[in-house]
Amino acid sequence: MEEILKYFPNLSENQIIQFKKLGELYPEWNAKINVISRKDIDELYVKHVLHSLGIAKVMEFQPKATVLDVGTGGGFPGIPLAILFPETRFYLIDVIAKKIKVVNEVATALGLKNVKAEQLRAENVKGDFDFIVSRAVTNMPDFVSWIKDKIKKQNNHELKNGILYLKGGDLTEELKDFPKVTLYNLSDYFSEDFFETKKVVHLPLKFKA
Repeated sequence: MEEILKYFPNLSENQIIQFKKLGELYPEWNAKINVISRKDIDELYVKHVLHSLGIAKVMEFQPKATVLDVGTGGGFPGIPLAILFPETRFYLIDVIAKKIKVVNEVATALGLKNVKAEQLRAENVKGDFDFIVSRAVTNMPDFVSWIKDKIKKQNNHELKNGILYLKGGDLTEELKDFPKVTLYNLSDYFSEDFFETKKVVHLPLKFKA
């Protein structure tokens, strides 16, 4: 938890309580339904919560903005972002029902009113969004094909509407067909070794009627 306060010192009292609760809720639920690898559960705050909040170092979501989290697993990056941006609406989806059960239970326990979670494939999502976030569920070309028609026309943020993707390693080959992409190194924001090769990938996408 100290890692969160180190990088996000201006949290409200309620946000601090919510982030602290994650440290109780995830080990408890993970014992029943495995959503985080056993070796990572002890490093929940760095490898999952802080990693998710890397997106917040790149983008401050506006009130009433809508964000789709594709392949959310146990709720990452959606749940930490929903705590940090309580006025932004987050829609978390995953194809695995038991993972969505954990997300819903965690969101309820935290009192998050800005989270909706459903078992659903990205291609079947209705509506459009300011941003689509994810943690490396697939390669970028496939990901774009799933969500390319789900971007809002009106831009209300510093960055253009599109994808904010958490990914690590050398992405040169994967992103070669996306000239408008911007990479943000999380090592510029966080000092832990885990973030040495981790990035936020911003890919603006145009609205498609």
